[in-house]
Amino acid sequence: MFGRVLVAMVTPFTPDGDLDLKGAQELAAHLVDKGGADGLVVNGTTGEAPTTTDAEKAQVVKAVKEAVGDRTQVLAGVGTNSTRHTVELARQAEDNGADGLLVVTPYYSKPTQEGVENHFRQVANASGLPALLYDIPGRTGTAIDTETLLRLAEHPRIVGVKDCKVDLLATARVIAETGLDYYSGNDELILPLYSIGGVGTVSTVGHVVGNEIKAMLDAYDEGDNKEALRRHQALLPVITAIMTREPGAVAVKAALTLLGLPSGPVREPLVGATPQLINELKALF
Repeated sequence: MFGRVLVAMVTPFTPDGDLDLKGAQELAAHLVDKGGADGLVVNGTTGEAPTTTDAEKAQVVKAVKEAVGDRTQVLAGVGTNSTRHTVELARQAEDNGADGLLVVTPYYSKPTQEGVENHFRQVANASGLPALLYDIPGRTGTAIDTETLLRLAEHPRIVGVKDCKVDLLATARVIAETGLDYYSGNDELILPLYSIGGVGTVSTVGHVVGNEIKAMLDAYDEGDNKEALRRHQALLPVITAIMTREPGAVAVKAALTLLGLPSGPVREPLVGATPQLINELKALF
């Protein structure tokens, strides 16, 4: 529904830490027109959603959608640990032009699976937008159980999953038994997940290697497994630098700065990239 390579877009800030909406529009247009992105996901973790206000989130959705128009689809991260608040953000995103939603499992409070299912159903019922569920137990403390996913797949507006559970057996079962579109949220698992029926990725490193990711998936689609593997292995240094050294938002903003693209600083409690990481990124870009 949303394409194969979705970029989990950063939120550019000015040097003073305010929203840089012009920069967001410039970056969005670059990613879509030159960077290989089939779609954009704004207001996610890479977009520093924990430190942007609801009003700022609305401005980002509206500005990015205005920049890309009908050339691509824009999904809005709306998930919080409050069902009521998440419903409000879903409706706000729809009002500001979003084409879809990314809804993370409620975090920290560790609800039961009944609570998880109820949360997602209420959010899916709150707007007319299709939704991806974001399964990332390493951050939220709660996985979406397989049986829960099988039931949620019956909802007409729950169309897919951003998968960071790192359980390929569970993932393979849901793919086999439902029509959900599975997107890898782990950049190192894009090709493995694609090979068992995934449809693509919601990627942080896609800011800087979106075309390379697309070429890897093209090679696999064409039956050239050796070329797909070669391209996967060529991406590993970039994935390592951006996703394993410091928080992804920190690292990818540093990479974008090196490439002369809008990004700006991160908001506290995040801090800027270390000189060591910047040097590692300079060697790659």
